[in-house]
Amino acid sequence: MRPGAPFAAGRFPVVLYSHGLRSLPALHAALTSRWAAAGFVVVAPAYPRTNQRARSYTRDDVRNQPADAWRLIRHLVRLGARPGDPLGAHMDVDRLAAAGHSAGGHTTLGMFASGQPWPVRAGIVIAGGRTVAGLSRPLAPMLFVHGSADRIVPEPIGRAAYARCLGPAAFLSLTGQGHGEYLTPGRPGFAQVLATTTDFLRWTLYADRAALHRLPADATAPGLTTFTTRALPVPVPVPVTRRS
Repeated sequence: MRPGAPFAAGRFPVVLYSHGLRSLPALHAALTSRWAAAGFVVVAPAYPRTNQRARSYTRDDVRNQPADAWRLIRHLVRLGARPGDPLGAHMDVDRLAAAGHSAGGHTTLGMFASGQPWPVRAGIVIAGGRTVAGLSRPLAPMLFVHGSADRIVPEPIGRAAYARCLGPAAFLSLTGQGHGEYLTPGRPGFAQVLATTTDFLRWTLYADRAALHRLPADATAPGLTTFTTRALPVPVPVPVTRRS
């Protein structure tokens, strides 16, 4: 949130975004700020032991980050119930999604492990997919985004997580790309990643059928991306009435 920025009227769905190892929420603002402009409250914590400025950095703390994320969600729920809270008054925590890049994608997937106390309606896993907090077989809709030449988290790891999903799932693969260059505006694939993730969030958190209908076209760029789905609803085209 930019200090002093005015609030839009109404309550908006919440997206919790998790950064990767030795990263910061601000380094993902090119994507998350555009989600905010599309009608979402984006909450992006800096995890205490894996962020770029951590005093006691340890990559092993990723296993604890799904629980950290749930603590933050409980805090957001309390804010939403607090009369007059300037942020809580604009959050609809009943419409919640989780997203993240790399270790943040592992964190996101870990939030869908069984026994969690609060429903997460959708997840976006970018360049991630490892199990960090018990086996996760999400029933909620999931979108995976991965570079086919990723050497840090190879694409088969994301594909395996995609295959474990029990509910609707989609996989956006960026041909020949690595661990996240497609998250930079102006780089090949950024437009497709932005459009696809925004459509997915609009569909899952706003029940926007038009966004679901746009998904395949927005995700597909010949020679640059491939897009596969499992059990996604098939949108019914809206008939066009022609005036005589």
